Amino acid sequence: MSNLFRPIQSPTLQSERQHSGYSYREYAPSAFLAPHVACYWTVDFDARSGSQPHRIIPDGCVDIIVDRRASSASHAAFVTGLMTNCLVIDLASEQSSFGIRMYTESARSILRVPVSAFASERVYLYDMWGAEGLSLSEELLYAKDVSQLIELVEIQLSGLLSRLDVPMPGLLYNGLNYMYDYKGILSPAQLADKLGFSERHLRRVFEREIGVGPKEMLGIIRFQSMLREIYGGAGARMSYADLAAKYGYYDQSHLIKTFKRYYGLPPGQVWAKE
Repeated sequence: MSNLFRPIQSPTLQSERQHSGYSYREYAPSAFLAPHVACYWTVDFDARSGSQPHRIIPDGCVDIIVDRRASSASHAAFVTGLMTNCLVIDLASEQSSFGIRMYTESARSILRVPVSAFASERVYLYDMWGAEGLSLSEELLYAKDVSQLIELVEIQLSGLLSRLDVPMPGLLYNGLNYMYDYKGILSPAQLADKLGFSERHLRRVFEREIGVGPKEMLGIIRFQSMLREIYGGAGARMSYADLAAKYGYYDQSHLIKTFKRYYGLPPGQVWAKE
């Protein structure tokens, strides 16, 4: 898998706007799991400090999320599929969550079912894997700290990937890697041509396997690639028109419209132009 794509989330971009009782952190996976896991992450919130909006933006990944305050193991760990629109959660009660952000092309090997199965709602590990899912959920729920959570997850995922032989749909894998390599700056027709399949067949495979078509996935990866450049500094100094030209948007207006759809805010409220 290409290592060029590194998705980014809103709290990383807007850390200066976070409440004192709110904490979002990311942790790198081991070298063995890096091709499959973008990062581990935590969200903690102390309700005594007031309320805090938690913004989640489409990142082209699939997450296993552990609610560390869950009342039972059967409802502690669940999977969420690909997002295509921004979601803002108003945190007003105590929160402590741990997440595993998986690349879409690896998620099926880990989860053993197509990503499209998680398109409409969360699915608990207990419901998906039965006793094995419940056992893992218990271990994760009762882990004493983040270090132990990561250690448990690394052991579990490394074991799954080493012993399971779940065939990876070649067209999906190759298609996503083209998207990463080109930073999403391709049309579905261009992608289909590179892969040697019809655009219709490509759309069918993507929708069957991950629940969204190539056009949507290209849009998310292009948007995320632009965000990463903005976060890195160079993009933050570019004009909207220059960013639009570099990332293949029709014009400045198209870029701003896409930004508002995926981020929920206009770009001017996320980073200030110099």
